Amino acid sequence: MPDLPQELWPPARGRQIFGTELRRWRQTRDLSLRQLAPLTHHSYSLLSRVEKGERTPSADLARHADSALDTGGALLRLWNLSSTSQPRSSRSAAGHQLTPVGWTVDTLTALSDLRKGDVDIERRSVLRAAGYSIAALALPGHSWWDAMVLRGAGRSSRGGRRISAGDLEAIRETVDMFTRIDQRRGGGHARSAVVQYLTSDVAGALTATHASDEIRRGLFSTAGELAYLSGWMAFDNAEHVAAQRHFTVAVQLAAEADDPPLAGHILRAMAHQAVDLGHHRQAAELAKASLAGPRSRLATHRERALLEVVHAKALAGNGQKAAASRALLRAEDQLAAAGPGDEEPGRMFFFGEASLAHETACTLRDLGDLPAATAQFHQSVRTRKATTFTRTHAVTLGYLGQIQARQGAAEEACATWSTALDAMDGVTSARTRQTAVDMRPVLATFRSRGVQAAHEVDQRAANYLAAATH
Repeated sequence: MPDLPQELWPPARGRQIFGTELRRWRQTRDLSLRQLAPLTHHSYSLLSRVEKGERTPSADLARHADSALDTGGALLRLWNLSSTSQPRSSRSAAGHQLTPVGWTVDTLTALSDLRKGDVDIERRSVLRAAGYSIAALALPGHSWWDAMVLRGAGRSSRGGRRISAGDLEAIRETVDMFTRIDQRRGGGHARSAVVQYLTSDVAGALTATHASDEIRRGLFSTAGELAYLSGWMAFDNAEHVAAQRHFTVAVQLAAEADDPPLAGHILRAMAHQAVDLGHHRQAAELAKASLAGPRSRLATHRERALLEVVHAKALAGNGQKAAASRALLRAEDQLAAAGPGDEEPGRMFFFGEASLAHETACTLRDLGDLPAATAQFHQSVRTRKATTFTRTHAVTLGYLGQIQARQGAAEEACATWSTALDAMDGVTSARTRQTAVDMRPVLATFRSRGVQAAHEVDQRAANYLAAATH
């Protein structure tokens, strides 16, 4: 498949974006279409078709709508963006233009739906993985981002609670707390509390009055980080439909905050999920998108190292060995360039030498270089603060044991897996559970060969899985 351009995906049609924004502004001002029509000097029928995305608006309509709805010129700016761009379109077999799934829904509406959607998915447990949508990985392009930035800038409340810098700092501290809990205890622990906080306290703050636009943007970025965290926790616990929904909302929040590095961070997580689910081509495209333009250019060296190493992992899964090797080198260079004085976003506290070694090892394993992968997994185990990053430490040990077993080192594998099971105590994570599932068939083979240590480790793995499913 040829390399895709930097924009990567077809942008949503300009008239659909304009129609959505016109409707939102009209409803914000509590006007019906029939009330708005004479104020814009255009007919009710035309306005209705514009809102539905069936008619392309004129500049004259945009100007009059801006005046009638007191938008500060938002609709005319959006009209200029949509009229000067010439987006490429996705088309179905029948030739109809396709709009990327989910991206035209209002951000705050999608956010409010997250909790209800999670409950529905939990009730229909068969959908936890089966409902993951490949089509939803088709993301919109630059014109969508520009429209979202304008939408965010136009959000305001005319009364009620006022969000100050202190309120924003309190929310950030809470997000940091939940992030550290996830790293230590796994995505299955306290995720319901994260979703509750996101869809109640944080969602309420988003619709309040903000002391400044800087605070509004900071709040939307922080909400995006929390939506990303809830998605990552769902991914870690194999709740893949919920994870995808939360990642999508997180990107929308990042766009309204005009925070490209955060969007890149989230796209990197979506790529990671796609790799694990076996969608290697889509994973490589997502990882490439995470590095495109300001998403990488405005990111810190540490965050760019993370984006590059996940890109390498996705490329390896997609069979692009040389490109994967080059991406690994870029990741090493970026982390080496990171300094102690760099102002890092809170979401990056976990990523350092140990995390880079872990992802590098996974890439080398997928490239078939088991000795090099073994060395990198050992490096990750040696350099990680296991009491802080317990979940990933357990997963790293599980992967290391698998490679040792593949190389015929049965005793070493058993010892590594025993240590992994020690680390899993108190961790609620589908990824740790999967490592225990994966080791048992290998341990059964070791037992048949008379490896004594395999009996105890296998029993411990069985006990862990029995407890984890209750």
